[in-house]
Amino acid sequence: MSPPLVEIENLSVRFKGAKTIHAINEVSLTLAQGEMLVLLGESGSGKSVTLKALLRLMPKSAEIGGAIRVNGTDVLSLTGRALQEYRGGEASMVFQEPGLALDPVYTVGQQIAEAVMRHKGVDRASAMATALDMLQKVKIPSPERRLKNYPHELSGGMRQRVMIALALACRPKLLLADEPTTALDATVQIQILLLLRELQREFGMGVIFVTHDIGVAVEISDRIAVMYAGAIVEEGTTAEIIKDPRHPYTQGLLAANLHDVPRGTRLEAISGAPPALEAKPESCSFAPRCRHAMPACRAGLPPMVAFGQGRRVACLLAKNTEMTGA
Repeated sequence: MSPPLVEIENLSVRFKGAKTIHAINEVSLTLAQGEMLVLLGESGSGKSVTLKALLRLMPKSAEIGGAIRVNGTDVLSLTGRALQEYRGGEASMVFQEPGLALDPVYTVGQQIAEAVMRHKGVDRASAMATALDMLQKVKIPSPERRLKNYPHELSGGMRQRVMIALALACRPKLLLADEPTTALDATVQIQILLLLRELQREFGMGVIFVTHDIGVAVEISDRIAVMYAGAIVEEGTTAEIIKDPRHPYTQGLLAANLHDVPRGTRLEAISGAPPALEAKPESCSFAPRCRHAMPACRAGLPPMVAFGQGRRVACLLAKNTEMTGA
């Protein structure tokens, strides 16, 4: 059995300032080559911070602990030229808002070609040929003309396709996607999701995809890791999570959607709000919002209960399969 493409062990991230924020707390994850893993959770759960830690895109105020290995490389030990080669060469990211991620003063062709020249050491003509090929792969119409367009001349969906082309131009082994379809309308969203899945299979990449939308997670993922308050609370294959959610938070996320809900029915919601994370959690972070909470839930951190290969839940009641609702 080949080793995982990504190994994250006890990752912790805290931001120091007027107040210390414990954004990530003891997160451990693995990703196989060619696998699509979705990090699912509401805003503030630590999904995007986890991706940025994987690329070392952290401000100076951040303190990172634990270990991150990508394709055998110790990411947290990289510096200088090695770190630059890792970003874009070994791992790359598709950001949520391409209008902010793309440089407005260069054409999209120039931006893709620059990345190719930097990582592949080819001349500009070869790099532009690669840029054209990538625009074709992401199915941008009239790609020869679009090479000369600036980002503001393209629609939101087209800019996101350019962002994907830029991220994949150097054929990274790991692609990180930070809610890349959130700002798009439903029709364009499904097109981008299908495109990402197609390219992931064609290139054989491992992908970590961040979303708060359970519908998106089901559409695109092989496995789902549910995050809450900077920690993994449940993990399993997509089919396992959808058919048999065992953490009250996961159950709440699945209940709070419009699929198969009769018109006029009141939508279920998780009461309360996520914690502020100004202190490192010493008990179950979801207990204040959980209708199943017991005194034991507030007495200490819940153990991570394993249910076979890759299936785990951090809840005292995880083994009670009759538990429903959040």
